Amino acid sequence: MSVLRNALVFALAATPVVSAELPQPVTDDMYAPVTPAMVEVGRLLFWDPVLSGNRNISCATCHHPRFGTSDGVSLSLGEGATGIGPERRPDPENMPEQRIPRNAPALFNLGAKEFTTLFHDGRIQADPAQPNGLRTPLDQEMVQGFSGVLSAQTMFPVLSQDEMAGHYGENEVSKAVRSGRLTGAGGAWDLIAARVRDIPEYQAMFEAALPEVAAGRPVAFTDISNAIAEFITFEWRADDSPFDRHLRGEAPLDSAAQRGMTLFYGEAGCAECHAGPFLTDHGFHAMGVPQFGPGKAERFERHAKDEGRFRVTGHPEDLYAFLTPSLRNVAATAPYGHTGSHRDLAGFVAYHVDPRAGLAEFDRAEPILHTFDGKPIWTTLEDSTEKDRIGAAVATQPRHLADKDIAAIVAFLESLTDQASLDGRLGIPDALPSGLPVER
Repeated sequence: MSVLRNALVFALAATPVVSAELPQPVTDDMYAPVTPAMVEVGRLLFWDPVLSGNRNISCATCHHPRFGTSDGVSLSLGEGATGIGPERRPDPENMPEQRIPRNAPALFNLGAKEFTTLFHDGRIQADPAQPNGLRTPLDQEMVQGFSGVLSAQTMFPVLSQDEMAGHYGENEVSKAVRSGRLTGAGGAWDLIAARVRDIPEYQAMFEAALPEVAAGRPVAFTDISNAIAEFITFEWRADDSPFDRHLRGEAPLDSAAQRGMTLFYGEAGCAECHAGPFLTDHGFHAMGVPQFGPGKAERFERHAKDEGRFRVTGHPEDLYAFLTPSLRNVAATAPYGHTGSHRDLAGFVAYHVDPRAGLAEFDRAEPILHTFDGKPIWTTLEDSTEKDRIGAAVATQPRHLADKDIAAIVAFLESLTDQASLDGRLGIPDALPSGLPVER
């Protein structure tokens, strides 16, 4: 029997009938191109705390491969803490002011071209109508030169006093942010770029990667962010899971995952939002995820709410709606939800079956939280009016799935695991040009 004949027999015999179409296999042309020289410098910068105001936090602090490119906790501690993952602890000499309001998202496949909206509320989006091709909260303060949304997203953590910039007055970067100086000489981005320019190894690497830098143009913050974006694109491309091999006709899923796939693309309705090759519609949906922590509020606001996409658009229909995450490697990226409300994947699937009922019965032991005596954490859950508003925004109808059905869906979700992307292609560097420690 020929190879083609084998493939046809496998496709007819092994692929179950589902009500939603299975996606096409992932292909190389779905990803933005990368260059090895930029990937290598981006790798070192991703791990280097030199980009943070106090030189103590790197991108990897909250996006570490040990925790599925997140940090294994519900709400992170940024500036004012030490360590990584669940073992991170507040620094008694420089305490955090508050927890980070939302769960740190995973980085898998963000270099694919279809990812044109980032962050839980979509506050960065590709927009050809803008002079720089991007729509962000900084509006026209955005400088030219970002290669796309993945590059542009790096600007937010370095400007956040709770994430990487440091508290007001602690360093030259945090002072610039406090004064509203972001661009130009003496702006926060230029101060960070100057640090990188002053390290001979980084300067040489950028000269090798970018002809214009070799010709004399100073390394800019956009060069740094573009390099990090190319590294993320290369390092955490996830497209060789059992599900991918099934789509390519190379090997069937096992029986449990097959049954889960049938449910996922059929009566469970998961593919209504988790569609396409990366299992996301890139849309925004109110799914009643429990809200706790400091909420998404400006420093002058006195609430702990997080109204999701509404804070970006102002449209009432966007209240409590959040971006649909990709499900690639989802089994390795707990906890789940924009607040990291559930540590268990089966528990989160069960919650999604009937979010209103789940919200009413939410167990506060589910989140994974650092011990930190900061702002009260359960304020919104104890506000019955706000809790009711979150539940009322849910548009989906309850699904009736047995425990065995949920177990099958989880088996399918586990088939989305690509071990090579979890391990990382280049891995953790042994040392950094800045001489600062590598977080392992």
